Amino acid sequence: MDRSDNAVEGRGKVILLGEHGVVYGHPAIAMSIDRGVRATAALATQDLLTVEPWQVAITPRLLDEGSTDSTSAEDAAQTEPQSLLASALAHVLASYPEDRPSVHLHAEVSLPAGAGLGCSAALGVAIIRAIDACIGVARSDVQVAQAALVWEKVFHGNPSGIDHQMSARGGIGVFQRAQGFEEVSSRRPITLVVAHSEETSSTKAMVAHVARLRTREPQSVDKTFEAIAALVRNGRLAIESNDWSTLGTLMDLNQALLNSLMLSTSRLEEMCLAARDSGAYGAKLTGAGGGGCMVALVEPNDAPRVLAALEPAPAFIVSSSRVASSSDEDEPAFRSRPSDSETNG
Repeated sequence: MDRSDNAVEGRGKVILLGEHGVVYGHPAIAMSIDRGVRATAALATQDLLTVEPWQVAITPRLLDEGSTDSTSAEDAAQTEPQSLLASALAHVLASYPEDRPSVHLHAEVSLPAGAGLGCSAALGVAIIRAIDACIGVARSDVQVAQAALVWEKVFHGNPSGIDHQMSARGGIGVFQRAQGFEEVSSRRPITLVVAHSEETSSTKAMVAHVARLRTREPQSVDKTFEAIAALVRNGRLAIESNDWSTLGTLMDLNQALLNSLMLSTSRLEEMCLAARDSGAYGAKLTGAGGGGCMVALVEPNDAPRVLAALEPAPAFIVSSSRVASSSDEDEPAFRSRPSDSETNG
């Protein structure tokens, strides 16, 4: 089989401010990272996706052959990861012309699944770009992001839109459903320490949890979202003025509000405290919560000390301009296969 050596990529992301509120139309600030998924594609006799280091081989198949609807949160929690991948692949392939050639896709993942770093979106974006490159489809980054939405719906039901936008477009930006993506400029890189709690959660399930909480306590939850939105607005100003002390304080406040929505865990709280105590400007969970990763805002010179304080948690240092691993930069820091919530960002 002939395979191009020109791999394409989908980037991971972290959310600096604004998780969950973005689902209800509020803004969030996200940053792409130079760690994600690389993929290649070649013409083949049948459609196939292989993923490393998960060691899986997937053929496209809808969860419900008679429906194109995404699964419910409850169904997804009980669905095998490979079935979700097969369904997502089927939805993406169905968006191409019926007479397209079959393709063999190979993806290499260097993000942990279900950790708040946009693993599923990075995989979807990389796969779409690989198919496009193989069969001669030309798209802008914005169009790739739009195409990846159908993939994300399989895993997350009602995705915020941040993950696939950041994966395809890169950079730092404010995302709001009504206004879309707006780039935020900073005169110097943002440096973060990203650490994995080794607790896996489902984005879809956590979004459903917040929805149930909002149904029971609409005024309280909406006030929390309004407070988070205010943090986002001030966070944008802090980034544009390179005021990391203020940005870190805003991250701490955001974490407290997320904890009030029962989205944090004891382990995440301990890790955030350890990061702050070792010199971080601020720390918070990133993504859906209920486990996954936390991020700590640091000065570059302080990053190794914060990294050490978070041991033995798997961790790495990332900036808005480069990424450096805490171990071997040439190897993925995380090698776990997708969990039962698989590839949740």
